[in-house]
Amino acid sequence: MLAAAQRAVWEKQSDVDLTTNVTKRDSDIRNSLQETAGTLLGQLASDQTALATTSDVADTQGTAIGTLQTCLEGVNGALQQISAHNKTQATADISSASGACLTLEGGANSGLVYPFDFPDPFVLRVGSLYLAYATNSVEGNIQIIESTDLVHWSAVGNALPTLPSWAEPGGTWAPSVLQVGGTFLLYYVAMVAGPRNEECISVATATSPEGPFIDNSDAPLVCQSALNGSIDPSPFVDAAGTPYLQWKSNGGAGHPATIWSAQLTASGTSFAASSPTELLTADQAWEGGVIEAPDLVFSAGRYFLFYSGNDWNSADYAIGVATCRGPAGPCTDLTSQPILSSGPGMAGPGGESVFFDASGTPWIAFHAWVPGAVGYPNSRALYLRPLSLSGPVPVVEPAS
Repeated sequence: MLAAAQRAVWEKQSDVDLTTNVTKRDSDIRNSLQETAGTLLGQLASDQTALATTSDVADTQGTAIGTLQTCLEGVNGALQQISAHNKTQATADISSASGACLTLEGGANSGLVYPFDFPDPFVLRVGSLYLAYATNSVEGNIQIIESTDLVHWSAVGNALPTLPSWAEPGGTWAPSVLQVGGTFLLYYVAMVAGPRNEECISVATATSPEGPFIDNSDAPLVCQSALNGSIDPSPFVDAAGTPYLQWKSNGGAGHPATIWSAQLTASGTSFAASSPTELLTADQAWEGGVIEAPDLVFSAGRYFLFYSGNDWNSADYAIGVATCRGPAGPCTDLTSQPILSSGPGMAGPGGESVFFDASGTPWIAFHAWVPGAVGYPNSRALYLRPLSLSGPVPVVEPAS
């Protein structure tokens, strides 16, 4: 019964678009969640009374019921604060419920560390602090959470409170951050306002990793209109300190979905004179004609290009890896199969980013669906797993 209740809560919670614009759809979903939550809490209260006659079982079940209540109440509190247009308190309520909701989902057993909607994650370490950025959700355009131990995460807020004039509101995703001296650069995808809704990449700057990031641009950084748009930016800095940007073009005019790379200027806010080069195209059966979310990593003299493939809205989504001669390629797939796909506790992993902790250990951050709740509008939660780069093919290690 607890598992069924948990699943129902997840399905309802993930239906809610936690943005600053409270639409009629949000209101209907919010009312449905509140009605379901009230019913579940009533049922759980009755179960808790009945279980009180069996001491050992009652203690165990009572603890689980209390955890579920905490998760439900935190989510409901956040929804109420969104209705009141109090984003700060909504963020605090989500953070307070995170631990309880995480416990219900099995937590560290699968690598799940943040049980709320957190798609396309990017993790940046700044000293002893880890900051994770993701596609819009509770706090608007780009959301941020932070941690000091990679286990406990708290919501920070909206990294990008204002969009440039050319961008369509409500259409930002896939952030990544690069530090250049005392400046932090946020690369992200936005839709150009207008009938075409073209998908393009832009860059915003801040003096703090928490933001606010400011984008005063008159136009995007790159669009590739002939290839149906450019998405999923990811920065890379080589051993000489030269910055590059990798991204994905959607494909068009007879050209398949492709991952590109181009050198940036020293400031990281524009491209150097050279034209972009192709790194990889969709050519493996498991990819289903789609590759995206590139992340270039250098380790022990080798360049690894991690990427996602297949339909993002399904359990077939997965993570692959290629090896590259350098930041400008060429790159070649290391295996004909993904290195991470659906498994216990997760479905459709992707949107990955690789980072190194303070001890130099590599980790891979990615989003995934909770099994049994796959596909939009369900949530894609944040997972972290250790990553081994020492062998011929990188290996995603089990969660500890």
